[in-house]
Amino acid sequence: MNQPPSATVTASTLAVPGAELYYEVRGEGPLVVLVAAPMDATAFAPLADLLATDHTVLTTDPRGINRSSVDDRDQDATPELRADDLARLITHLDRGPAVVLGSSGGAVSVLALAQRHPETVHTVIAHEPPLNELLDNREELRAKEEDIIATYFAGDVLGATKKFLALARIELPDEVVEQMFGGQRSPQQVADDDFQYAHMLRPTVLWRPDITALREGPVRVLVGIGEESAGQHCEDTSKALAALLGIEPTMFPGDHIGFAENPDAFAVRLREVLPD
Repeated sequence: MNQPPSATVTASTLAVPGAELYYEVRGEGPLVVLVAAPMDATAFAPLADLLATDHTVLTTDPRGINRSSVDDRDQDATPELRADDLARLITHLDRGPAVVLGSSGGAVSVLALAQRHPETVHTVIAHEPPLNELLDNREELRAKEEDIIATYFAGDVLGATKKFLALARIELPDEVVEQMFGGQRSPQQVADDDFQYAHMLRPTVLWRPDITALREGPVRVLVGIGEESAGQHCEDTSKALAALLGIEPTMFPGDHIGFAENPDAFAVRLREVLPD
């Protein structure tokens, strides 16, 4: 598929309780929201451009990350708070109810959105949510997450990253990991990493969805898994969620970040599952 010209982007901020959210809007048409955590809006830009040919596409930096500031950097960015932020953004645009795709921690955010603000969305696609508490080895996973956080704040950023990838069962050559994560970090990267490890990772992976509310509520819920994620941790958590909801997983191209690595193929698949 040929990449279309970059869509016109309107960037703005919205003041919400305890934060100021940076967001971008592209295109015209039915509203699609793309969200991650801790990834910011930049990761979704190519996919957003593709969808903006016939949709209004909203992307945002989650609270406390990059251009979305928070009043209190000691407050946890829980899935509930992030869901409230998304509901306020959708309401502010006045183009809902929306289709919302969330990936990784963002998938947890959009599940919380479906539970707390079902009036703002009609379809939620949770792409590889790291819902550790749904697995039988949840106690082991809690201990590993705490070790990762402790390793990071002991000053071993690369060591924490390697432990995180090992838990996620994402295999990368050591030289690639060191090249990607072992170099000098900008002040913004340091601030984002500090906030992620201190106030986003733990509340995300410890969150438990209300299965009854998701199954019986008015929002259509899909659970997405990357076709190349076989054997990875988030395949396990996603399959566990789908089983509890009584649905089959929806497969997408690529792996955990397939939307960023192959946005063309991801956009084709996403259009196939969007409501008519």
